[in-house]
Amino acid sequence: MTEAIIYAYAVARDADGSLEETLAGLPGVADTPVHLVRAGQGDDVVIAVSPVPERDFQEAALRAHLEDLDWLESVARAHHRVIEALAARTTVLPLRLATVYLDDERVRLMLRTRHEAFDRRLTDLAAQVEWGVKIYAEAAEATESPADGPTDTGLSPGRAYLSRRRAQRHARDDAYRNAERAAERVEAAARALAVDRVQHRPQQGELARRPGENVVNDAYLVPLHHAEGFRADVMRAAEGLPGVRVEVTGPWAPYSFATPAEAEPLKRTAP
Repeated sequence: MTEAIIYAYAVARDADGSLEETLAGLPGVADTPVHLVRAGQGDDVVIAVSPVPERDFQEAALRAHLEDLDWLESVARAHHRVIEALAARTTVLPLRLATVYLDDERVRLMLRTRHEAFDRRLTDLAAQVEWGVKIYAEAAEATESPADGPTDTGLSPGRAYLSRRRAQRHARDDAYRNAERAAERVEAAARALAVDRVQHRPQQGELARRPGENVVNDAYLVPLHHAEGFRADVMRAAEGLPGVRVEVTGPWAPYSFATPAEAEPLKRTAP
């Protein structure tokens, strides 16, 4: 039989005791059932957890798995699925992907230790959602090879090549200038409705699968009653700026604004 450890998804407020019903039948990571851990009987601050195979989440195995995009996507989808189910009913503090503990008792101990901080943060984040805002610089000529473009009339092949390169460079520079203007406008529009902001590193490599270069990757915390107004205002802010694309995603649970607990080392206690 495979040894199991405990995967923790999120801290949540279970004010009316209905979250167990919300999670009933919902598969977590590795398709295992999700349950709640409480610091004590009747406590409304809970942590959603499920058992997972220990072999997949030991340090060395986890390092290898994090290079496997298919495995990582599967875990991330299950992680997000549980958090979204909770967020549809209550305030949640999402924990980091692959936060694991030896057993439920270790989770309970962590919850008791940080109970006051979790309780306060859940209160702070009540009725607020996260919106993601990405800005991309997209120069139309940037995807065309200088050798593929049309030959300029009256120019030698060498001079025509240099002319095309110069036009591409100008288009790229214009796109970045417009992206900078868009960032200023978006920030001003967002600041009017958001209560907090986190600036993430722009996405690159495998994470940057959309056209253009991601130059802004921000998260905003927005009161729920301003959610749709926020989206509309941010999308309008960059209108009329060629070579710029703004992407707004959400609303999400406040992933960027929770204070995640660190996973404890996977050490077994002596029997």
